[in-house]
Amino acid sequence: VDTRGSFGGLGIEITTRSNVLTVVSPIEDTPAYRAGIKSGDQIIKIEDEFTKDMPLVEAVKKMRGPKGSTIHLTLRREGVPKLIDLTLMREVIKIQSVKYHMLDKGYGYLRITQFQEHTDEDLQKAMASLEKENGGPLAGLVLDLRNNPGGLLTQAVKVSDEFIDSGLVVYTDGRLENQKQKYFAHKTGSHMDFPMIVLVNGGSASASEIVAGCLQDHKRALVLGTQTFGKGSVQTILPL
Repeated sequence: VDTRGSFGGLGIEITTRSNVLTVVSPIEDTPAYRAGIKSGDQIIKIEDEFTKDMPLVEAVKKMRGPKGSTIHLTLRREGVPKLIDLTLMREVIKIQSVKYHMLDKGYGYLRITQFQEHTDEDLQKAMASLEKENGGPLAGLVLDLRNNPGGLLTQAVKVSDEFIDSGLVVYTDGRLENQKQKYFAHKTGSHMDFPMIVLVNGGSASASEIVAGCLQDHKRALVLGTQTFGKGSVQTILPL
């Protein structure tokens, strides 16, 4: 649902770490973001129910719900002695995957909040708009992947491909032959003529780590920020 860009809930990406429900990152302009929920926060209780050993799918179900309904969360945050109690109102979460603006003359800023079905197309439009506003090719680009919890692997590959013209983007490996896949970059449409900085933090996970790692390995961009979340899983959807 959330890769299509709209659902009713709080606006947080969650995972389990050591059997504890943990926030990967809040999504910008959502109830969770405005309430100050941070990457790494542990969700101890949903309403009055403890979340220890609660399956992830069940936790997501409890937190999603109709727009306008409220929910009570109890959080534990590292370095904060007391538990944090929050009451949030659910909203329809609409995610604009790509945001951008010009910084100084010649320098563009491009933020990807999440990797969704149309992120690559939105990125191409954003790059065209930045170049048009600049009146020509950019002198440099800041790609902001902070608090980007990831999304579709195919989109991570396409976004990386926008900024490199050849070579391996990412590969998956497994015991079975059909689990081994390699994704390569193509020359067409690559933006290679300016230096780049990629911003990351503890909320940058999964697909955003693939993009940052790829651009770093190809020496295409300098990665700047703090250590990323460390989520290296790839799911495959199998239609039944």
